[in-house]
Amino acid sequence: MGILAWMLPRLQALQTFGDEVAIAFSGAEDVAVIEYAHLTGRPFRVFSLDTGRLNPETYRLFDKVEKRYGIHIEYMFPDTAETEELVRTKGMFSFYEDGHQECCRIRKVRPLRRALRGLSAWITGQRKDQSPGTRAAVPVVQVDPVFDGKDGPGTLVKFNPVSNVTSAETWAFLRTMDVPVNELHSQGYDSIGCEPCTRPVLPNQHEREGRWWWEDATAKECGLHSGNVMDSAVDGAKEEAGDLYTSSNVEEVSKDEMEKMATSGADVSTMAVIYAPWCQFCQGLEPAYEEIAAQLQGTGVRVAKFRGDTERDFVAERFQLQTFPRIVFFPKAGAKEFVTYPSDRRDVENLMAFVKALE
Repeated sequence: MGILAWMLPRLQALQTFGDEVAIAFSGAEDVAVIEYAHLTGRPFRVFSLDTGRLNPETYRLFDKVEKRYGIHIEYMFPDTAETEELVRTKGMFSFYEDGHQECCRIRKVRPLRRALRGLSAWITGQRKDQSPGTRAAVPVVQVDPVFDGKDGPGTLVKFNPVSNVTSAETWAFLRTMDVPVNELHSQGYDSIGCEPCTRPVLPNQHEREGRWWWEDATAKECGLHSGNVMDSAVDGAKEEAGDLYTSSNVEEVSKDEMEKMATSGADVSTMAVIYAPWCQFCQGLEPAYEEIAAQLQGTGVRVAKFRGDTERDFVAERFQLQTFPRIVFFPKAGAKEFVTYPSDRRDVENLMAFVKALE
């Protein structure tokens, strides 16, 4: 089988990293990766994020995979106190009203960070055609631009061995090898996440359109002054929020430099995000922004950040900013005035198109 011959050499991670690498498992592509790993004859680890909101069919898939391969999946769970606080404060379905980022951060991102801090490498089932807007440039191997490994920042290796494999090829392999798949696929579900945030897709819809569908028509921003609301939950979130866009590829700029670029232009072409660390939409932007920062390294375009919630009057007056995040592009000095990114679709593909249009 051509795909098998192409794939097996790309699981060299198992030989290189041994028990310090693990496969992240949630969907059909990940079962394909597990099958590939099994065919190498080497021992392998598998972990999964149990958010507490998965479909019964997904739990049954976990059980089938464990039995077929004789493995014990290493389940990661969200922090109990954080989850209780979220639900008690905002209810069971707050994501329908204020976006999925906060819930995902508690139930998925933070447990994933905990899992990866114990590893030197991890293996995913990401494919480029899963989401053309955010995954079109997924490499087969990379230094993880977002998460830290056991040896600290910049040390975690991320393998995406089916990056260049299509959905059709993946499913042909799954059928040929007769491996377990989620029962929901036979009910029209292509991309499967948590039960409240997943629905079947219609013919000719992209598979990712079944996820967080209610957000497509809403603005994904935080109000500039929402942090002034006298609310203990908001105040607590502000105090607990760590900084964002901490990748070495993103440069922090000062108020004076922002003023200079806005009035006189930049020494080098610069894309900057004006953000507030406590803003859930700024947090949601972080992976895509750090990814595009990595892609723009060496191109002559600087990627920067400026914390705007501590300079509210300045960003409101100079950049007419009323909501976070705001992305602006400063061309080289003398070229033209700065340009504000006009869309709420802040994925890698659209941001890159924005940069290329202005360069």
